[in-house]
Amino acid sequence: MPVSRRLLATALVATAALGLAACGPDNSPDQSAKGTTAPTAAATAPATAPSTSAPATKGAASTAAATAPGSTAPAGSASDEPEGFCTHVPLPAGQKWIYPVKGTSTTTLTYRDTKDACGVNDVSFEPVGADRTAAFAPTAKGHLSSVMAAPKDVDLAGVVKHINECLASPHSEKGSYPCSAGDYKVAVDASGKVTELWERAHS
Repeated sequence: MPVSRRLLATALVATAALGLAACGPDNSPDQSAKGTTAPTAAATAPATAPSTSAPATKGAASTAAATAPGSTAPAGSASDEPEGFCTHVPLPAGQKWIYPVKGTSTTTLTYRDTKDACGVNDVSFEPVGADRTAAFAPTAKGHLSSVMAAPKDVDLAGVVKHINECLASPHSEKGSYPCSAGDYKVAVDASGKVTELWERAHS
């Protein structure tokens, strides 16, 4: 009887030992795969997060810099702009601004061409080039202008007289139609004859 009890006890101890061994780490393929997959995913997430966010931040910064006000304007461009009024309003075909000179008569206009120059209140005109001539059409007429009175329509003799008086005394301010600093707009027909003159008023 005591021998049987010893054998039974030995068998129970052996069985318990086998049971404990069975509860150890499971090295089956499924468990092995699970054990390696989780760390790989965890390791991948931090690695990919910076790589996707960093370029996006850089791109946003580049876009912001490109669209920032004044980012494309060259430095000092505003200060390079001419001040005042520097270009005259385009004229209809057959009209131009001229500067009458000595030699003008009731048959011939003697003048110089002009170029635009910057002015404070309006564009200015400067005479350029050599003297030129153009015949007056028989029906040519003129328009005197003043800041003190309404424009005055005159015949060819009247506008030529005014031109020659101002050429002799450029700063004359007699009457309501003082000299206009030499600015006249003229209309020329297809044959090249002057048909009309407009004096430009100056203050």
